[in-house]
Amino acid sequence: MINLKIDGKDVQIAAGATILEAAEKLGIKIPTLCYLKKVSPTGACRICAVEVEGADKTMTACNTRASEGMVITTQSERLATIRRQVVELLLVNHPLDCPVCDAGGECELQDVCYAHDVTRQPFGADDVNAAVIDHWPLIQQVPNRCIMCEKCVKTCHETIGASALFISEHGDKAFIDKALEKCEFCGNCVQVCPTGTMISKPFKFKARPWELRKTASVCTLCPAQCQVDLHSKQGKVLRVTADDGVTVNDGNLCVGGFFGHDYLNSEARLTAPQIDQQPATWDAALTKVATTLQQIRDEQGGQAIAGLASPHLTNEEGYLFQKLFRVGLNSNNIDSEARHNALRSAKVLRDQLQLAGSSNPIDRIGQAEAVLVFGADLRSEAPAVNWQVQLAARKRDARLLVANQRRVRLTDQAETFLQYRAGSEAWLAAALAKLLIDKGQADNDFLSRCVANRDELDAYFAGFDLEKACEATGIALPLLEEAADYLGRSSSVAIIFGRDVMGCTQAEAAVASLANLALVCGALHGDRGGFFPIPAKGNTQGLLDAGIAPECLPGLQNYVSAKDKFAAEWHVSLPEGGADANGILEGIEQGKIRALYLAGANPLTSLPENNRWRKALQKLELLVVQGILTSDLIPMATVVLPGAASSEKRGSVTALDQRVSTLRIAVEPPGEARPDFAILSDLFARISGKPEPSLSAVGRELMNLSGSYADVCQNLAQRGSCWKQSYAPDDRSLKAATPELAAVPATELQLLVGKCPFHFGTTTAFSAANRELAPEGLILINPADASRIGVANGGRLTVTGPVGKASGKVMIHPMVPSGLLAAGDNFTDMNILQILPAGSNCVAVTATRN
Repeated sequence: MINLKIDGKDVQIAAGATILEAAEKLGIKIPTLCYLKKVSPTGACRICAVEVEGADKTMTACNTRASEGMVITTQSERLATIRRQVVELLLVNHPLDCPVCDAGGECELQDVCYAHDVTRQPFGADDVNAAVIDHWPLIQQVPNRCIMCEKCVKTCHETIGASALFISEHGDKAFIDKALEKCEFCGNCVQVCPTGTMISKPFKFKARPWELRKTASVCTLCPAQCQVDLHSKQGKVLRVTADDGVTVNDGNLCVGGFFGHDYLNSEARLTAPQIDQQPATWDAALTKVATTLQQIRDEQGGQAIAGLASPHLTNEEGYLFQKLFRVGLNSNNIDSEARHNALRSAKVLRDQLQLAGSSNPIDRIGQAEAVLVFGADLRSEAPAVNWQVQLAARKRDARLLVANQRRVRLTDQAETFLQYRAGSEAWLAAALAKLLIDKGQADNDFLSRCVANRDELDAYFAGFDLEKACEATGIALPLLEEAADYLGRSSSVAIIFGRDVMGCTQAEAAVASLANLALVCGALHGDRGGFFPIPAKGNTQGLLDAGIAPECLPGLQNYVSAKDKFAAEWHVSLPEGGADANGILEGIEQGKIRALYLAGANPLTSLPENNRWRKALQKLELLVVQGILTSDLIPMATVVLPGAASSEKRGSVTALDQRVSTLRIAVEPPGEARPDFAILSDLFARISGKPEPSLSAVGRELMNLSGSYADVCQNLAQRGSCWKQSYAPDDRSLKAATPELAAVPATELQLLVGKCPFHFGTTTAFSAANRELAPEGLILINPADASRIGVANGGRLTVTGPVGKASGKVMIHPMVPSGLLAAGDNFTDMNILQILPAGSNCVAVTATRN
């Protein structure tokens, strides 16, 4: 610690801190314009000039380190003159277009001018500013408004990791330019810009800031669930922002959070109930649903009724959905799209590690000494997790390891890139654990204390064949040893894995092997690093916690063992057995299931083998479609129930790191649409004969019965968010796995189905901004494979898989290895999921040019 004096006040601060940080500790405000706490200081604007005793010239407080015994003055006539002249120089050739500038009313330059009594432009110079840059998608750049603070450049590079923005030209001709191929269109350059240089095109001229109503909430497009402010006017959300320093995402947003909200205002929104494609009243629609379900239940039993729910539901809605089926309809035929990815992972982690999700909050990733990103494209799947990896790797010198079938953005930053063969995920994770044990780098204290079957673990790895692992993965032993050594030499490790692992053919074995690796390398203890599964959709964690699966009750409790407890609490006899998504499909095909309730779910776009689903749905006696946007389901539906989006309803949601947050109403649902909880509550009362449950009562019931929400604070509504109980396993409570690893088949060409980086589910296909960036589905192909097939960039390819075929536009891309195609599942026009069988996101295919 060092001691210094600022404006006559003594302060003590850590060595290496700046004068500005020392002043902040005292509550002394030094004016700034280019300073941004989350990036390295630039010292470009010079407005933070201070006087340091003994120094001939003023010093910039933002990037001058404090030293022992410094005596600093922050306010004087001399400083006031210097700061005023600095601002006047910034205004040289700055246009006086505040009335039509989107930053008007929230412009930091305006505020600084006012604070320093800058009322004139005494200086002049030739105007050599570059012309307005209008060819960038979604963002306009107005160079003559720019003060060259470099906030946007540093945020893009240091925080987001895109490194798309750069300074072009020199001197007074300098301006901010962009490498479009690197841009993630996250909008953070717009957010950090202190003037109106960076402008959001979709928001331009829509409203002045003082006209907007600001509502604090969370974004539910991805499982990281960033904290946001929704800005609305006249019943429409017009923009989304986030504040630095006070949000879990530190003010950062991604392309979905910043630009993806336009689906809320889409003409495709469902606005009124329908019966047999005709408008209906709510009472008629709900009566039709309730009476038909009751009739089928009474005639054939609850096994003739099934339901699929969506990660778009809140925790309370998901809980009430499963209770409606189990209590009201005596049916345990309930499931979701998580069946094919996140649920497979969750059950393994529950049984092996007693984990219901991540072991730590995601900000602990940024504090880890080593980070392993396994089978995940974080830029696409969970950008907020990527920002934590950037913090760890770029600012704190963490060792970054990336394991993937293809090159992803993070690959270029990685110390070690482990490019494995499709289907060898379990082999790779096991090989790393084996090497740590063999080289004496395992976390033996933790293993001995917490793992009940340590002997089985040791025996399993004693017989593990590294040579076979190298053959299966296609990775040379020295590279595996290098990666293992990075993990072994680090005192804290973060392991992050995504949908490539959760959805692969041997997902259970792969997750079990990763769990073993987490046990061995020490990722599961301490408050730095951790174990982080990344589910596919926004509230997938809440959906799993709600118990929407036939084998799970709320809190991921085993249905068979916990059934009696819930039956007693609910005062009913719960049904035996139950069909999952695959069983529901078979049941409809066989005529055993007569009614299907879709609560925000769409099997035609979110489930594999969806051509089978399309045919099966036509056999139903009752198809209830509850959702917010039109789709191919609507013409097939018996009853349509228009629901509400996350910004139009209350409730709670759970992020991938166990953070529970409350949604707040920013705007009302369009037309006659209702919040999903209100729909389910009404139906529950009609079918069960019990009073309509309230949102707060269902929330309390979820917390009390699920177990995993026991520590969620009761004043959640006031605080906005809080974490579930921290992960602290008891002695000998964990179990190492001994999975049997299957051989990896050799195939000429495989297709990996993932996610488009500019879309989130199919929802953002209804947002104009996201469609501008990615209007249609693409099939990525290696140049060598494209040449062999004879397809050109922009041409079309038909891909035939085990259960169907799909056609799409080709993008030739070297980041995809030869022998692998990649496509996103966000596009209904391509509908790539139609070629996948249940249980695998990577399959052998043939490809032909159209």
